[in-house]
Amino acid sequence: MLFSSLIFLYVFLPLVLLLILISPRTWHNAILLFASLVFYAWGGVSYSLILIGSIGMNYYLGIAIGRATLPGTKGRWLGVGITLNLLLLGIFKYTHFLINNINSYLPPGQQLHLGKILLPLGISFYTFQAISYLMDVYHGRNTVQRNLPDLALYIALFPQLIAGPIVRYHDIAHQLKERRMQWALFSSGVERFILGLGKKVLLANNFAPLVDDIFAIAPENLDTLTAWTGLLFYSLQIYFDFSGYSDMAIGLGRMFGFRIPENFNFPYIARSIREFWRRWHISLSQWFRDYLYIPLGGNRKGVRRTYINLFIVFLLTGLWHGASWNFVVWGLIHGCFMVLERLGLERLLLRLGAGFGHLYTLTVIGLSWVFFRAPSLSHALDYVGALFGRPAATQSEFDLPRYLSPEVWIALAFGLLAATPLFRELHQRINQLVDDRNALLTGYDLLTSAGLLLIFLICSMYLASSAYNPFIYYRF
Repeated sequence: MLFSSLIFLYVFLPLVLLLILISPRTWHNAILLFASLVFYAWGGVSYSLILIGSIGMNYYLGIAIGRATLPGTKGRWLGVGITLNLLLLGIFKYTHFLINNINSYLPPGQQLHLGKILLPLGISFYTFQAISYLMDVYHGRNTVQRNLPDLALYIALFPQLIAGPIVRYHDIAHQLKERRMQWALFSSGVERFILGLGKKVLLANNFAPLVDDIFAIAPENLDTLTAWTGLLFYSLQIYFDFSGYSDMAIGLGRMFGFRIPENFNFPYIARSIREFWRRWHISLSQWFRDYLYIPLGGNRKGVRRTYINLFIVFLLTGLWHGASWNFVVWGLIHGCFMVLERLGLERLLLRLGAGFGHLYTLTVIGLSWVFFRAPSLSHALDYVGALFGRPAATQSEFDLPRYLSPEVWIALAFGLLAATPLFRELHQRINQLVDDRNALLTGYDLLTSAGLLLIFLICSMYLASSAYNPFIYYRF
């Protein structure tokens, strides 16, 4: 089930909210857990069995870690838990990648053959959340969760189950029992959800057809202008698609009393790759920092070890996103520039000024998106060649002006502005101006509410007339 689907917006969500509002607070976790399992089962009952198995496994592993009194025993149970979680993820996500790479070295008659293995929705996200729980119990950040339904709700809570944000256990453990439904939190959640829905439906979905068709062109037939157009629109598409989902997840969490951590902070205004990763997919970068980079030694064991740790983190960040060499290269590009910036590039960028740093960051991020989006490594390399003026082998029949409808131009203009803090700062300025004038404040609140309602209705019209529109990060 998609957040951006009519059945979710007009049936599932209102029904769950109604049940929460009319039921005692002691029932809320049970209602949310049942709703989360129904939400997940919508994509396939077999997926739910894997999710339930993961919950049960991590429940007993957490108890085993909590019961162990000797550090060595605790560590062994943690090692077992991490291994089993990664094994579960590896079987479903990386088996075909491994087999295909082995087969590339084998003659046709000796190649390995394996049936299709479906990737369970959200397995990369809920596996990392489960590991977070085990790590937090091991390090004493939280006590063992002995209430199975509460642990199940942490792992399976539907707002962030499929595509994050990745919520670390110690950030939300107290909310499982102590949260309260508050009108201010609920209304801010509705506002955040609608803004996220608008990002997805009105911006990302409008960019998608142009991006899909440009990346479907044989790259040797791609001219430079079309290649750069595809890259610009994809950079905006993936940002608004993913940040839109995160906004919707955060908004849904607030509606039910949860404060889910932020996941984006205008990453395209960053002036270095290091700053970009403090603004892009924040929950993932913090997870890797806390549960991999720091345990590996971080920057405490010398310069050489720091660089090795960074490469390990970004190699695994790439593989976490997908089982292909494209994602490996994408991760290593980021790792290389993180190391280069530590070697002195970041200091040079500071001397050259903010404008140059911003241009550098957008260029590196944009080029890395080619590997993220292209269907193969060879396609990505040829696409990069087209970006830098390699002549097309034959003239493509791609008609770029046909895609640039008024809707797309409007979406592009809004997208370029919304990728910066401009609208947020404008909203804050207006609130400050009218704060001491109750009549004006009420009028502005009414205008804001009317605008949100209009966005919701326009999105509903789009969804009623459009086909299936999954989020990009659903496949991770």
